Amino acid sequence: MIPPTHPRYRSLLERERVVEGFREGYVAAQGLIAQGRGECFDYLIGEDTQPFALEAIKAAAAALLLARHPVISVNGNVAALTPREVVELAEAVPALVEVNLFYRTREREEKIAEVLKRHGAGRVLGVGEDASCTIPELFSERRRVSCEGIYKADVVLVPLEDGDRTEALRRMGKTVIAIDLNPMSRTARAASITIVDNLTRAMPKLVDAVKTMKSYGRQDLEELVRGYDNGRILAAALRHISKRLDELAGGLDLALA
Repeated sequence: MIPPTHPRYRSLLERERVVEGFREGYVAAQGLIAQGRGECFDYLIGEDTQPFALEAIKAAAAALLLARHPVISVNGNVAALTPREVVELAEAVPALVEVNLFYRTREREEKIAEVLKRHGAGRVLGVGEDASCTIPELFSERRRVSCEGIYKADVVLVPLEDGDRTEALRRMGKTVIAIDLNPMSRTARAASITIVDNLTRAMPKLVDAVKTMKSYGRQDLEELVRGYDNGRILAAALRHISKRLDELAGGLDLALA
């Protein structure tokens, strides 16, 4: 039991969700390492959704609503942390949901699909023989995708992604939306739109943005996407981290003076 008054309550709860997913067999051991790495960057940005993330969320919502064939890619950590939000977002856009894994096994695919269906998902792509198309110039198991899902998609949301596949999807001409706490990662730099925020904060906000912006005209949505600059957003995230570290260091200097 983690008491809600614990100063690390939220991050400890997220750790437990990922650990539970590992115990149930759908989170890879490497996913535990990825969770810890993400926590480090969350501390650096202040464990709160910053203005640069809100701007990216708005652009991401616009891109999803403009898409002809949007797809949400789900791995083990995403299934452990935000399964309900994935389903809500898929219904709100609407978008297809596809399982895609670096450490791919049929058992993990099926368990992730089961988790999503338990939270209200209908059809889940990318399980078993459905992942029969391949992403060119990609050699990990993540090259295998559904012909009706990611392979065909024009916009792909890839939370907690690896850089190789983000780059490969961009080479295929797709708009790639990433959720990545590390603004320096290859994923963050290669994506069309990068939301530098914790997945568990970003996903509910993205759902709300899509629901709000469904009333926008197409021209307004297109202007939001055209006016978005991912390099500027990543630079803002890095400046924020740098400023925050300076402020924290200054506070320590004063405390020790």
